[in-house]
Amino acid sequence: MAGTTLGFIGAGQMARALAHGFVSAKLLDASSLTAADPVPAAAEKLASELPGLKVAASNVAIASSCDVVVLAVKPQAMSAVYQELGGKLAGKLVVSIAAGISLAKLCEGLKTQRVVRVMPNTPALVGKGASAYALAAGATAEDGALVGKLLAAVGTAHQVDEKLLDAVTGLSGSGPAYVYLIIEALSDGGVKAGLPRNLSTALAAQTVLGAAEMVLARGEHPGVLKDAVASPGGTTIAGLATLEDRGVRGALIAAVDAATKRSAELGK
Repeated sequence: MAGTTLGFIGAGQMARALAHGFVSAKLLDASSLTAADPVPAAAEKLASELPGLKVAASNVAIASSCDVVVLAVKPQAMSAVYQELGGKLAGKLVVSIAAGISLAKLCEGLKTQRVVRVMPNTPALVGKGASAYALAAGATAEDGALVGKLLAAVGTAHQVDEKLLDAVTGLSGSGPAYVYLIIEALSDGGVKAGLPRNLSTALAAQTVLGAAEMVLARGEHPGVLKDAVASPGGTTIAGLATLEDRGVRGALIAAVDAATKRSAELGK
């Protein structure tokens, strides 16, 4: 990717995660990155974190100077982006991480067909992102490979049909927040049982990390791994019975479903 320049329109949490991830993975130098944000302090903060990253005076400046333009804005701000950049992105690869905004609307608003829609998540900041992406008709196979390489540098990347991206948003896009809540609750349980807070949180976080690694490394159904921990009449099955009684499984399923529906609403 030597020589590729990439600009972020929007310098919020997700742009920050991706920028840090690309640089940490040595996929792009900070000097090849540019950012702009309606709140200048946001772009300036990112530049202070990644010396060499340039702050652009406007979105138009990014559109004219970068090979790849990442739209890292809230869905509600996309109409303003259309007004400012519509027709000014010829020849550029446009990558949108705005939840819920369809490829059809992006192509219409930006007046270009070379668009890739991405749903990343914030663990990209530590190289553990889980992302999915879909290509518009005008995006080439090479464009898809480039986006896949960028996302793979900060975690895992899956090319999917666009119709699946709302569900991806509800699961992996919003999912880190669900897991943080679970870690916090596990830590609270440890504290209630007498553990110091720092130790309880460290044990809870490492337990979630280790369990996730087991699922990925072993390739077994999570239910099989769960059963391997739950000895007859033991502590784990007692805890699992309480989780089932409190509806934890149903609550998590409902959370993914609600976030998926909200993603679809944002695109309307």
